[in-house]
Amino acid sequence: MGDQYWLWVVGLLVIYGVVLYFLSIRPQKKKEKQMQAMLDTIEVGDSVETTAGFFGVVIDVSGDILIVEFGGDRHCRIPMRKQAVVSVEKANAVED
Repeated sequence: MGDQYWLWVVGLLVIYGVVLYFLSIRPQKKKEKQMQAMLDTIEVGDSVETTAGFFGVVIDVSGDILIVEFGGDRHCRIPMRKQAVVSVEKANAVED
């Protein structure tokens, strides 16, 4: 009985590991890939929302750093990392 018990325990642990992978780890990796693809497409003129909830327009892209203009008068320019962006609205998007 002792050998079968440990076989069941190991089997259940493997099943739990597979379920955990498909329910949490795999979707997270997919979301990370989508986010990275979005960040890679940021261009000058795009409207962005930051992790702090600010909305602005990208005026320069230099590698991993963006210069974003905030405010109605457009005098507030702040450099930030691309990872601080949570959403992007393309400048050349067709509006209905």
